[in-house]
Amino acid sequence: MITKINLSNLEFLKQVKKNNNRDWFNTHKDRYLEELKELEHFADALLLEMNKHDVIETPTGKKSLHRIYRDTRFSKEKTPYKTNWSGSFKRAGKQRRGGYYFHIEAGNSFAAGGFWGPEPGDLKRIRDEFVYDAAPLRKILKSKSFKSAFGSLKGEQIKTTPKGYDPNDPAIDLLRYKQFILIKKFSDKEVLSNSFLKNVNKTFKEMRPFFNYMGEVLTTDVNGISVI
Repeated sequence: MITKINLSNLEFLKQVKKNNNRDWFNTHKDRYLEELKELEHFADALLLEMNKHDVIETPTGKKSLHRIYRDTRFSKEKTPYKTNWSGSFKRAGKQRRGGYYFHIEAGNSFAAGGFWGPEPGDLKRIRDEFVYDAAPLRKILKSKSFKSAFGSLKGEQIKTTPKGYDPNDPAIDLLRYKQFILIKKFSDKEVLSNSFLKNVNKTFKEMRPFFNYMGEVLTTDVNGISVI
């Protein structure tokens, strides 16, 4: 089983970026399929490692991968192909919240996870928990392991106060988040190393304290009573 990203995987993406049109891509379709097959094997190996420390609903590496074809219908950017490989893994069960994502692109590779677009009800529940007691989350965000892996919590924020909340609330910095995302970037050298798969899996594992916290919040009410 292929467990690493090869130079040819990145080189192909560079060629797509230079020749982002259907004629070129169709001419090099066989090369694309070869590279895609290697990515499927890599994702299979990553999934195998992840299931050792979490329960993943995504059944295979192939199912985790995103299509290289861009949806240009509602985008100003009309180039037909993405210039990256990417994939995502869904956690299994109602109590396991949050998702994993990996992105491989020359000069812009990273592993990420979290909550990209919480539903309104989930976002309100999260914010209510911050008002009630933000200390547990702050402890996670300030831990050495979290800072070493991710630096800080990322995600889109509003500039004002969310409707229905106090602008002077001690947790106002957290209340402004609309997304809750963890990101760790990797250099091209790190991506091509033999330890890349191990390091991506390690990064996903380091998200667990944050996921465990958010999972508990989203499956209980403010009194800690299960809602699932």
